[in-house]
Amino acid sequence: MDAIGRLKLLSAQMHLEPAEDAGCPKGYTKPDDIYLSRAVLPGGKPITLLKTLLTSACERNCFYCPFRAGRNMKRATFKPEEMANTYMSIYKAGAAQGIFLSSGIISGGITTQDKLIDTADILRNKLGYKGYLHLKIMPGAERDQVEKSMLLADRVSVNLEAPNTDRLLKLAPKKGFMEELLQPLRWVNEIRRSRSPYQAYKGRWPSTVTQFVVGAVGESDLELLSTTEYLYKQVRLGKTYYSAFSPIEDTPLEDVPPESPLRQLRLYQASFLLRDYGFSLEELPFGNEGGLPREIDPKVAWAQANLIENPVDVNRATRQELLRVPGFGPKSADAILTARRQGQKVRLHDIETLRKIGVNPKRAVPYILLDGKRPVHQMALF
Repeated sequence: MDAIGRLKLLSAQMHLEPAEDAGCPKGYTKPDDIYLSRAVLPGGKPITLLKTLLTSACERNCFYCPFRAGRNMKRATFKPEEMANTYMSIYKAGAAQGIFLSSGIISGGITTQDKLIDTADILRNKLGYKGYLHLKIMPGAERDQVEKSMLLADRVSVNLEAPNTDRLLKLAPKKGFMEELLQPLRWVNEIRRSRSPYQAYKGRWPSTVTQFVVGAVGESDLELLSTTEYLYKQVRLGKTYYSAFSPIEDTPLEDVPPESPLRQLRLYQASFLLRDYGFSLEELPFGNEGGLPREIDPKVAWAQANLIENPVDVNRATRQELLRVPGFGPKSADAILTARRQGQKVRLHDIETLRKIGVNPKRAVPYILLDGKRPVHQMALF
C-alpha cells in the first residue's frame, strides 16, 4: 500500500477513536478519503488539522483503544521522512494548515519518541515547514526528548487518560501514571521555567494540553477536576480535554455504556471556571458522590447558591467578582471596568447601557445590581 493509501487507512481508523479535541467547535471533512479535523488554536483561530499516527501498531493494551495490542485490525506504519513528505504534499495543496502527530508504541516509548522527533525535525529543518505542529509525547519519553519536542512544536501533549493511578490501572494497565505520564508534564513546566525559549521554534515555548477519557472506569467529576486543578496551578497546563467514552468492539470495555456528552460539557465548563474565572475546586457544586449537576451550568449553580441574595454591584465590583456572574466572561468584565474608568459619561445605570458597551446582560440580570438596585427585567413565562 502506498503512502496515501496508508494515510487514508489511518485516517479512517482514527476517526473512530474518542476525539481528543471533542470540546472544540469542529467537525470532519473527508477530501479524498482523508479525514481532516476542524480545530481552534489557542488564540481562537480556526484551523484544518490532519490528525495522524506514525504507526497504528502498538505494544500497549489500553482497554479503551482501537489500536491496542492483539486487536484484529489492519495496521499501517510510516517512516519519519515518508510521513513528513506525505503531509507536506497535503499542506502545499492547501487541504490542511496543521498536523497533529502521534503514534502507537513499538519498541518502547523512547524509540517511538525519537521517530516523532525525527519527523518534526525533517518538517521544520529539511522541508521548511512553518505551519502548526502538535507533537505527542509518548509514555516513558526521556527529559531530553521532551525538550527536543518542545523546540520543534507549537503544542505538545501527554494524555493522562485517567485522573490518578488507581483509575489508570483499570483503563490502561501497562501505563505508569506518575513516572510515564505526569512526569513529562512536570518536565515541560521545569524547562519553561529554567530555560530561555530563544532556540524554540518561533522563539516561544509550545502550549501544553492533556486528555482524559470520561466515563469508562467509574471515575467521578471530583477526581477529574482535582487533577485538572493541580495541572493548571502546578504544571501550568494550557487546557484539559475531556473525551466522553464510547465503546469500541473487540476491546475489554466494549460492553461499558457510552458516556453522556452532557457530562463532557459540564466538565469543560467547570474546567474553565478553574482556569479562567478564579474558582477553586472547593467552590464547584459537587453532589454527594462527587458529580457535577447535569441539568445546569456549574457557574449558574454556584451563582444561584451565592448571588441571588448577595448580587454583585456592577459599578463597584472587582474584576474577579464580575467574572463570577453568569454571562460575564473576561471580555465583559474588561469592558465594564473600562467603562467605569470613563466616569459619569457612561455610568452603568441600566441594562441598555451594558448593551451599549458590548455586554449581553441576559444571563446576568438575576445576579447583579446597577446603581445599587436590581435591574428591571422581563421574567420568562415558560
